[in-house]
Amino acid sequence: MYAFDYRRPADLQEAVEACQGDSRYLAGGQSLVQAMKLRLSASEVLVDLGAVPGLAEITAEQGALRVGAMARHADVARSALVRERLPGLAELAEGIGDPMVRSMGTLGGSLANADPAACYPAAVLALGATVHTTTRSVAGDDFFTGLYATALEPGELITAVSFPELRRAAYVKFKQPASRFALVGVMVAQGASGVRVAVTGAKDCVFREPALEAALSREFSAQAARACRVPAADLLSDLHASAAYRAAMIPVMAARAVELALAR
Repeated sequence: MYAFDYRRPADLQEAVEACQGDSRYLAGGQSLVQAMKLRLSASEVLVDLGAVPGLAEITAEQGALRVGAMARHADVARSALVRERLPGLAELAEGIGDPMVRSMGTLGGSLANADPAACYPAAVLALGATVHTTTRSVAGDDFFTGLYATALEPGELITAVSFPELRRAAYVKFKQPASRFALVGVMVAQGASGVRVAVTGAKDCVFREPALEAALSREFSAQAARACRVPAADLLSDLHASAAYRAAMIPVMAARAVELALAR
């Protein structure tokens, strides 16, 4: 690990002021610290958000849940409010990593890192969430821009995410056994505005799958999802799975997610 300066601000304004130049925010550290240990990432300054108050709260809004950026995966999974009003999100959080990762990793850290196989990005897209930062609010559809890339500007900090409350929503992933990241993860959500399907682990960036959305808008059933065909042309192919395999798995995971959503 390269040398760096460590700062632990006491409030949000101090955190933003501290994150200038070659600096990074430190949330749960489950991705950033590991990358720094391997010297795959380096910054002159780390700004630890652990002492900033008000960033981990989970509250109800008008028809939505507002989850603070520093809410840990375990907090989201155990929250009675989330389990009651948005059980699909609680189940997603419960399946991230292992107990240590869930006890340290945070919602905001996961979204800002934008790993192509992370779970939370699928929830942001499928549920039509809004990402709130220190300067603005960004629609989920506009937030993820590429491989480990987001719409965040330098120094901009995620403060919370608003997830619309949809009981008919579920997430299912096919795990890579060692990392527990998604080889293919699919979240399906049905609300007043229609059906949204988000896929993670299959491209450089989380994405919505229009073929599945169209099929499930016509008939919201597992059978309709399984009958859908997803093109493999622009999907990832690596040592874990070929593009053709991922293309075949996406409708299967979507069908399982639909079954879970209907079971509610």
